[in-house]
Amino acid sequence: MSKTVVFDVGGVLIDHDPRYLYRKLLPDEAAVNVFLNEICDDTWNVMQDAGRSLAAGTADRLAQFPEHAGLIEAYYGRWEEMLNGAIQGTVDILKALTEDGKAVYGLSNFSSETFQTARRHFPFLDSFTGLVVSGDEGLIKPDPRIYELLMARFGLVADELVFVDDREANIKAANDLGIHGLLFTSPEKLRQDLAGFNII
Repeated sequence: MSKTVVFDVGGVLIDHDPRYLYRKLLPDEAAVNVFLNEICDDTWNVMQDAGRSLAAGTADRLAQFPEHAGLIEAYYGRWEEMLNGAIQGTVDILKALTEDGKAVYGLSNFSSETFQTARRHFPFLDSFTGLVVSGDEGLIKPDPRIYELLMARFGLVADELVFVDDREANIKAANDLGIHGLLFTSPEKLRQDLAGFNII
């Protein structure tokens, strides 16, 4: 049975990092780290990826850290400056699979609102056979329910899937469900891994 590939988006197909923006706004890397670890941190950002609106998330930080209002408002107000383009090698793999007539799916932790912005920048995001975005579902990786939702919605079987993600926790959750998880480190390594499954 030929395997079907499921792609994460951020860190696999798109180079996205808040540091690209905050290196423009703060004087040095230490200040960037303090801001992104203590004010607009991953735990806070995950809430938007899980479905909270950008406006509500921003209001939450402004209430707690009013002295950093400008920096907080920039997080989503200048979100596009966190994008550093496509990870072209992975996009080439996605394109090759679709041109070969293979089904490809997306499973991404992403705010519903910022994903629409990403779609405008990266048309290849419309090439998935099926796509699940965490912000649309109120579920977020590595919660097993979001993997189960993907499979139920599109009639997929765990053992027939290869899931590509750049986070260990998300790979482990996939493996625990019987999905073949591949930790993404580079397009070149991904191509080798997929060749091992006779996918490309």
